[in-house]
Amino acid sequence: MNHVPSRSTSRPLRAITIALASCAALAIPAIFAAAAPPAPTIDIGIAKFMYGPKDVTIAPGTKVVWTNHDETPHTVTSNDKSFASKGLDTDDQFEHTFASVGDFSYICTVHPFMTGVVHVRKP
Repeated sequence: MNHVPSRSTSRPLRAITIALASCAALAIPAIFAAAAPPAPTIDIGIAKFMYGPKDVTIAPGTKVVWTNHDETPHTVTSNDKSFASKGLDTDDQFEHTFASVGDFSYICTVHPFMTGVVHVRKP
């Protein structure tokens, strides 16, 4: 005995199928987003009135974290004003994630002889 679904039973079944497919389509990107690796991080120290390392090359999406190890306040301010820290006291940190390719020179606005540069290059 073959059972052919009537028109009245196939519509709810179709609606349920569409709803399940929609839920799966929304859930799959969330699953992959949760599994994405964290962005790489580069640490730059501030000590003896110098940034160290003074010159770094990174890929887009990399986060740079500057930490002031001096007992004197310093800043991290890009020459193009794309990022700027507040005054950093001892052990304070400032971070910036570099999204675009380019060369980003920066200085300490308190001590302008302190300079550094972040080169962002595609891998």
